[in-house]
Amino acid sequence: MVKLSNKQENLLLLIWAPSVVALLGSLFFSEIMGYPPCDLCWIQRIFMYPLVIIYGTALWKKDISIALPGLFLSGIGMLVSIYHYLTQKLPALQKAGDACGLIPCNTIYINWFGFVTIPFLAGIAFIFIFGLHIILIRSRRML
Repeated sequence: MVKLSNKQENLLLLIWAPSVVALLGSLFFSEIMGYPPCDLCWIQRIFMYPLVIIYGTALWKKDISIALPGLFLSGIGMLVSIYHYLTQKLPALQKAGDACGLIPCNTIYINWFGFVTIPFLAGIAFIFIFGLHIILIRSRRML
């Protein structure tokens, strides 16, 4: 195990924090606001929730190698979020969102500023986590 620099430790913290915010945000929307999640929302949760544990453990143990699965989970979650957002916003894909399950995946619970929806927020979190993890990997190679 190689010792982490302060920059790398800060990057791990910056990666872990949005995963916690996304977890708490998804629970806020479903449990407090009462918005039932659709099938694609559940899939995004499946990819987001483990990131809290993965990056938290990597930060606690100061070992970047523990965090590698987070790169794959955030990458796949990012693709699911982008698809989910497109089913909400693109008329050509809205029919696909109707056939999602009990709750249609094209249901828009929030629409802040005309474009910020729940899948948009999840997608931003996944992109942020994925991008920072790439920066973290590159910083390891520069040592």
